[in-house]
Amino acid sequence: MNEFPSDVAFTPTVKAIQVRKGSRDSYARVEQRGGWRATITADLAAFVEAQTSVFLATANAEGQPYIQHRGGPAGFLKVLDEHRIGFADFSGNRQFITQGNLEDNDQAFLFLIDYMLRQRIKIWGRAGVVENDPELTARLMPPDYKARPEQAILFTVTAWDANCPQHIPQRFEAADVAAALAERDRRIAGLEQEIACLRENAAAKV
Repeated sequence: MNEFPSDVAFTPTVKAIQVRKGSRDSYARVEQRGGWRATITADLAAFVEAQTSVFLATANAEGQPYIQHRGGPAGFLKVLDEHRIGFADFSGNRQFITQGNLEDNDQAFLFLIDYMLRQRIKIWGRAGVVENDPELTARLMPPDYKARPEQAILFTVTAWDANCPQHIPQRFEAADVAAALAERDRRIAGLEQEIACLRENAAAKV
C-alpha cells in the first residue's frame, strides 16, 4: 500500500535520485499537503471527456513497454465514476498487443495532452479489456461515430498529476481553425457590403 498516491511513480529509487539532485524536499512538501489526487475530480472529468486523443501505455510480463494511440470524437473517453474511465475499443490492425499486455500485467498509464490549452495530464492505474458485453460497449460507443467497436477498456485510476505547459507547442484543431476563418470571411464580406452601400449613398449625393 502506497503512503502517498505519487508513490506509484516515486519509487525508492526515484526518491533517491530526487535526493541526490535536490528536488526531494519540494516533492515531500507537496506530498504532505495532499499531493497528487487518487480520485477523478470534476475538473479532471471535464478535461478527459473533452479530449479527442489519448495515449495508453502498458507493459508485458517482461516489462517491455508499449504505447498505443486511441482517438475519437470528444466524449469517446467516458468518466464512469470517481475512479473509472472507460472507452470503446475500436477494431484496428488486430495485433492485440495492448490486450495481451493487460492480461499479463494490468498496470497501465494514460497520457492526455491538449495542445490548444497547452495542458497535459498523466494518469496511473490499472486497466482491463471487457469482451462479450454488448451493453457496456454500446454505452461507451460515441453516437453516430463511424467505427466498429470490438470490446471495451476500463481504466481504474490510482493517481494522477497535471504538468506545467513548459515546452508544449500550441496547436489548434483543423475544425476550430476552419470555423474561425469562416467567421472572419463572413465578417469581411459583411464589411465589404457595408462599404459598398456607403459608397453608393455618397455617390448618389454628389
